[in-house]
Amino acid sequence: MSRPDKIRELLTAGLAPETIEIADESAFHAGHAGAASGGGHYRLHLVSARFEGVGKVGRHRLVYDCLSEMMQKDIHALAMTLLTPKEAAEQGN
Repeated sequence: MSRPDKIRELLTAGLAPETIEIADESAFHAGHAGAASGGGHYRLHLVSARFEGVGKVGRHRLVYDCLSEMMQKDIHALAMTLLTPKEAAEQGN
């Protein structure tokens, strides 16, 4: 299973997202010191009702909790856009 597929699987199980998009940006960071460890660079857009009433830091913690097994070696960087369904609708996402 590819890393993006594993990320999707873990986040789907933990956050039941309405929308999940994962972009692997690792190729853009080739030669980067952090990439030497083998960890990838990813961009995540996730919409979940689990984020209702949760601030930005709390949302990030929820994602990190879901991905804890991958954060040590498989993921070097993770850029996140985390929205509630209402926020996504307001932004047209």
